[in-house]
Amino acid sequence: MLDTREVDLYLIKNSNRVEIEITNYGGIVVSLKVPDRHGETADVVLGYGDLASYERDKWHFGAIIGRYANRIANGKFQLNGSEYTLARNNGPNHLHGGQSGFEKAVWRAQEGSGEQNDRLVLEYVSEDGEEGYPGRMEARVSIL
Repeated sequence: MLDTREVDLYLIKNSNRVEIEITNYGGIVVSLKVPDRHGETADVVLGYGDLASYERDKWHFGAIIGRYANRIANGKFQLNGSEYTLARNNGPNHLHGGQSGFEKAVWRAQEGSGEQNDRLVLEYVSEDGEEGYPGRMEARVSIL
């Protein structure tokens, strides 16, 4: 549990022996196991073994990035004649959504099944002013 929000780990498998583990904390891909040409399965994702390490992570391992991926110079931008100042977390710049970007949020998860596979839908609402961004933004990611 992170603060009062529950953090869960979800496992999705398919008939090709591919397995993915995703947490609703940042939508992080914790593990992706795939078979090689000899049928040996290996995890091909860099990451950590516990939630606390992801909370401290500064490399954004496996996470959903947002509201903006990459840097915004000097943490400022203009939109419709207004200037917005964002959280600065990369020297003078804003990087990958700021100090509490999407990778630090607990997303709402909905499990379900598609026609042939399990699926997971992650949803997050970034409110107006979060990390300095204007407007409310609803994000949805579907993993099949």
